[in-house]
Amino acid sequence: MALETVAPRLAATAGLLAIVPVLIYGVTDSGLAGAVSAVNVVLIIGSLYLAMSPVEGTHADGHGQDHDGDGNGTAG
Repeated sequence: MALETVAPRLAATAGLLAIVPVLIYGVTDSGLAGAVSAVNVVLIIGSLYLAMSPVEGTHADGHGQDHDGDGNGTAG
């Protein structure tokens, strides 16, 4: 499988593999530091997952409604 064919959301989800070394660090060194690092990894991957998710097409007003007009910014 070529990297070009991998969906961005799948690639962001695969980033959760970064939690493995964080858990090892938390178990072997400092439990609190490991917990904080794990939360950081989850927040970063969650943010990437949301950032790469598809977005519904909306109109400029943010409501997704069509408005009649000639496109020059004036009503009517």
